[in-house]
Amino acid sequence: MLGMRRTAAAAVVGAVAARGAYRLLSVRTPGGAGRWTRANNRGRDVTLLEGPAVSVGIAAAALVAPGIPARVRVAGCGAALGAGAVGLHDDLNERGTSKGFRGHLTALARGEVTTGAVKILGIGATGLAAGAALRRDPVDRVLAGVVVAGAANVINLFDLRPGRATKAALIGGAAGLRRGTVFGAAALGAAAALLPEDLGERAMLGDAGANALGAALGVATAASASRGRLVAVAATLAALTAASEKISFTKVIAATPPLRFLDELGRIGPDQNLVPGSSSGSSTGSGQRAPESRADRAAAPPQDELPHG
Repeated sequence: MLGMRRTAAAAVVGAVAARGAYRLLSVRTPGGAGRWTRANNRGRDVTLLEGPAVSVGIAAAALVAPGIPARVRVAGCGAALGAGAVGLHDDLNERGTSKGFRGHLTALARGEVTTGAVKILGIGATGLAAGAALRRDPVDRVLAGVVVAGAANVINLFDLRPGRATKAALIGGAAGLRRGTVFGAAALGAAAALLPEDLGERAMLGDAGANALGAALGVATAASASRGRLVAVAATLAALTAASEKISFTKVIAATPPLRFLDELGRIGPDQNLVPGSSSGSSTGSGQRAPESRADRAAAPPQDELPHG
């Protein structure tokens, strides 16, 4: 009973922190609203503020939610902020034409440092640091780092349609909640609190939010998993990343009725009106055309399932 109460309390703390951060950022938007505006897959203007709000919400919950072990507090806060920071850098400053994990590493090998390459290296370093904080055995530390970094990337792969990444995280994190993973509940609470904004096409997670959410779930998994489970999870995440280079997850979801139903659940229909304050075009508040979003680039295969940046 106590474990369930702590899990529920952590989810509430994460939700309140994320909502508070989102409201504060919306009122006092760094650099102005136009800097954070992107056009989604349907050409509707949305804000990227959801991402940093989720990242900050997870980090705050890691520090103050009851029932989280000290090592998980340190690893969880660091993973959410670290993965969120490099994701935000990519969201706001994307450069380079390379796409996907392989594309960024290939560009790096020839001396071109893309924002995506910075993100890959930053998330890798964040994962290893989190693994070192979570585990004592050197092998387990590396495996835990792979799980944290891999989860950050995989959740980001789903952030191609409104609400999809958060739904994937909620489904994927359900098993952890059954085992009473308090920090995992905090992370999911933070993301779920802003799901209405995402589904309503007012905001999007972006790399900042998706990477932070995935890294946090990786920490929750790696904190207490056996070595065998760490190997299995790391292998699964690696396989999903490799598959994303060849297979369109969007097409798979669209072709599978149960997945399509879950994917579209709660989302604005094509015949519904725009929400107040948004536009049907892709211009920012300054009158300039918004930079192409992840979802815009996702419209045409084979790039629609490659990581943003």
